[in-house]
Amino acid sequence: MSVGILIITHGAIGATLLQSAKDILGICPLPATNLSAPQNCNPDQVLADARRAAEQLDSGAGVLILTDMYGATPSNIACRLREFSNVRVVAGLNLPMLVRVLNYPDLGLNELAYKAVTGGRDGILSLEETGHA
Repeated sequence: MSVGILIITHGAIGATLLQSAKDILGICPLPATNLSAPQNCNPDQVLADARRAAEQLDSGAGVLILTDMYGATPSNIACRLREFSNVRVVAGLNLPMLVRVLNYPDLGLNELAYKAVTGGRDGILSLEETGHA
């Protein structure tokens, strides 16, 4: 059993990041899918789609939901999925976060959520400050 990854974002952000992570790693070691919540979406319809996706992704180890921006429609939909006991939500999705998550396919849900947060945060650098500019 492994944690499923559900990505909910504006437009094609999630699809692009997931494909980029697969290209970098050569595989997708965790079951993962993405949903788009475009500007003019029906949030209730996206929520229904997200519920179905979460149920399909959950093999018993839970689902980590990654969303692009806290407080926006995708994260609001993700937060409504917390009714499932085996769901964790992390906002602020970026490529370092996703690659970090996919590099730890054997971790449990709570540990994987922690890796998502640290991967996203640690992947943000000011190159001028690090001396790499």
